[in-house]
Amino acid sequence: MKLRSVHICEYRSIRDAGEFSVGDVTCLVGKNESGKTSVLQALYKLNPLIQEHGNFDVTDEYPRSDVEEYRQQLEAKQRKHAIPVKAKYDLDPEEIRAVEAAFGNGVLKKAPIEVSKAYDGQIYVTIPLNEAVAVKHLVKEAHLPEDVASEAMKLESIQALATFLEADGKKREKLVAEARQRTQGIGDADEKAKAERQITDLAESTGAQSLKTQLATIRAASGLGIHVWTKYLKPSWPKFLYFDEYYQMEGHVNIEQLKQRQTQTLKNSDRPMLGLIELARLNLDELLNPKSTETLISKLEGASNHLSKQILQYWSQNQHLHVRFDVRPARPEDPEEMRSGTNLWGRVYDSVHEVSTQLGKRSRGFLWFFSFLAWFSQQKKNKEPLVLLLDEPGLFLHASAQGDLLRYIEAELKPHHQVIYSTHSPFMIDSKRFDRVRIVEDKSIDTEENGTVGIRGTKVFTEVLHASKASLFPLQGALGYEIAQTLFVGPNCLIVEGVSDLLYIQSMTAILESVGRVGLSADWTITPVGGSDKVPTFAALLGSQSGLNVATLIDLQIKDKEIIEGLYKRKLLTKSNVMTFADFTGSKEADIEDMFDPGFYAKLVNAEFSKSVAKKFAISDLKSKHPRILVRLESHFEQHPMKGDSKFSHYRPARYFTEKWPDLKSDLDEPTLKRFEDAFQQLNRLLK
Repeated sequence: MKLRSVHICEYRSIRDAGEFSVGDVTCLVGKNESGKTSVLQALYKLNPLIQEHGNFDVTDEYPRSDVEEYRQQLEAKQRKHAIPVKAKYDLDPEEIRAVEAAFGNGVLKKAPIEVSKAYDGQIYVTIPLNEAVAVKHLVKEAHLPEDVASEAMKLESIQALATFLEADGKKREKLVAEARQRTQGIGDADEKAKAERQITDLAESTGAQSLKTQLATIRAASGLGIHVWTKYLKPSWPKFLYFDEYYQMEGHVNIEQLKQRQTQTLKNSDRPMLGLIELARLNLDELLNPKSTETLISKLEGASNHLSKQILQYWSQNQHLHVRFDVRPARPEDPEEMRSGTNLWGRVYDSVHEVSTQLGKRSRGFLWFFSFLAWFSQQKKNKEPLVLLLDEPGLFLHASAQGDLLRYIEAELKPHHQVIYSTHSPFMIDSKRFDRVRIVEDKSIDTEENGTVGIRGTKVFTEVLHASKASLFPLQGALGYEIAQTLFVGPNCLIVEGVSDLLYIQSMTAILESVGRVGLSADWTITPVGGSDKVPTFAALLGSQSGLNVATLIDLQIKDKEIIEGLYKRKLLTKSNVMTFADFTGSKEADIEDMFDPGFYAKLVNAEFSKSVAKKFAISDLKSKHPRILVRLESHFEQHPMKGDSKFSHYRPARYFTEKWPDLKSDLDEPTLKRFEDAFQQLNRLLK
């Protein structure tokens, strides 16, 4: 059974949230106080893992501004108990087969089933059934007499079938009684035997009696739908596991007090700890009186190792941690509630710093992750169908740790359980799956029309057109990150300084490949960063991405030499991945323009600025002896200004070359082609 949609009404800040669809993973996005927690908690109460959490409290949970009016209407019998949560479910093939085996193929209509719960705890189930199909199937299976079956087949409801069989049974009882009376005066044995056979034929068949019993059971369950639900579907109805920061274990516990709370009321933080104890295949009595110290240590280490491995698999923040558990007698200076009896302590050992700290004193993000794993690992062993409701799971996690959590949800939770989680962080939104996002807003706060009852309260919707700017912010952040990843970053990222470098590299690749030579591989994603001063920042940001291969092909100027050397000296990149154009021109300084023959580049500039230069120039007209042709050109145009307001820009010749390269490629000399080809070959060897 799979949750398909949810509809929350008349619960806390919610008047009518609207029905919203649910998938394998659903992300509720909204700002603080929007009502995300109310949506999750109302849904949790429909079928909570902890059954005592399933009760609604009108005082605390009905919308406060309307609660008194609601009470008065109930007392005056002007309304029924409100239904705060409705959920629709799709049945899986096995469930459908079980129902159809009992009541016939086609008895279940295509629409999903609906389960709802009222404030008084009453659960309502709606299952779209074709009772006519069920009637025909039951009649066929009962093997009724032909005349009875023929009439029964015409009926279209269980009630009609039961009424018909009841009437037929009474009719037969009367006929049998009359026939028995007639046989009393028959003396001839053969005639009497013949009369007895007639009585048998008139009597109700065994099949009819069995069918009437079956129908009585169905009617006692308040109809076919409830009968189908109770017998065939309810056992696979998934429970809801709700988890938020209040379920985090404290990291230590007094076992005697925990045992006492088990018989009274558990604290939320007790549940992950009990999960951990069960995971170690222990119970509280064994912790207090173990059969042997070695057995106790072995089981605690087994649970510690199991959880530590899971954490390290999805906790990239620190891969040198190991969780350890210990049972010790209480001491006078232990925490106040742990000064008598026996205590269970959790500690985290850091192999790098060679020190252990109390589990409860680790970061709140780590503690959240560990507590959830402990409790969930216990529930996973029970193999019950679950829908996981995670309230702000990344609240205390660094952005990269939130990414770890998304990986954990995708790899470990989604294949086995549906997950619904809330967030206001862009890093908890999978930018490749915006279809999972449901926006949550309190329209009483976010609109100016808060006097209109129809739009008041929390709403849940999919269309971003209905969202306020504040609600869209996490989506914008996630989208911006995705754009950066998809447009500028690939598995192999080549950092260049500007767009003109990108244009030249792409055009020269096309030229070289058109004549059967080596261009830059398409596996490289070229990333212009906007200047040499930005290269270290981008190298650090991109290089920090797990599995990303980063290289540079950038200008070299004397003033930037220290920056470029710092890329590998500070271990941002390996030395082999730091390339400059000077590596291929053989000069002390070089831009990408110096990869071309100077005369050819002068031709590009003259062509692009033909309407602006007073007179076309030859390379011999450039008086400066600087190794970089761009510096020589700037010096030339200072002495021979262009017409009007035109200024020399190194971008414009790059654009011209990109547009005209099919006509210009024959003018490129062999040294130019070889310089670019050498650069591309060296870069291609770095590909992963």
